[in-house]
Amino acid sequence: MPKNLSYMVHLPTPSNPKVETSRFCDLHYDRLQPSDEEFDQYNRFEFGQFFAREALLDEEYWTAAWLRAESFWEHGPYERCVDRNKLEFADREYKAIKRRYSKVQNGQNYSCIIAVRKKQKNVKRSILKSVVGTLDLSTRYLLQGETFPGERRNAPPFCGINRTPSSRYAYITNMCVTKSARRQGIAGNMLHFAVESAKSFGNITLKSN
Repeated sequence: MPKNLSYMVHLPTPSNPKVETSRFCDLHYDRLQPSDEEFDQYNRFEFGQFFAREALLDEEYWTAAWLRAESFWEHGPYERCVDRNKLEFADREYKAIKRRYSKVQNGQNYSCIIAVRKKQKNVKRSILKSVVGTLDLSTRYLLQGETFPGERRNAPPFCGINRTPSSRYAYITNMCVTKSARRQGIAGNMLHFAVESAKSFGNITLKSN
């Protein structure tokens, strides 16, 4: 498995609501990649033959979930039912993405960021074959006694959430790129897009393990 990378960005309470995506509600595995013009109003970052943006379609959420399933099982031992296990993993992750995206709990917001192949003239490509990378970007509050996520000092076992503006931060997880598209700078550019998307709200701190 690749090394896990986590970024923390301190954020104030956002003033803009999340983009409404209720019209993208039906899951079709053969759905073609939308035209670039359809998403021109959404923030995105172009690099080479790809661009990074927030996932907006259910098919994009599913493809992100499948990429994570493939990454999870990539270096695991051979199993007779590995394909079924991948499918079950992807199904659970897809539902988790939808659940995280639809609910805002304790001031936490969530975005699924994807890297997508640019459309080519006279080439029809499904969404499942267009999405080549993904990561999660979430914003949340530190707990009482925390100065960094998971690092509490002199704090009781059970404590509340510190809802001050300075305690709000962004956290990046679940980064992966499909094997056929690696070594093209996709992971680095997705990270760049995620960090720059949050960077305008405050200072950034990097944590890796």
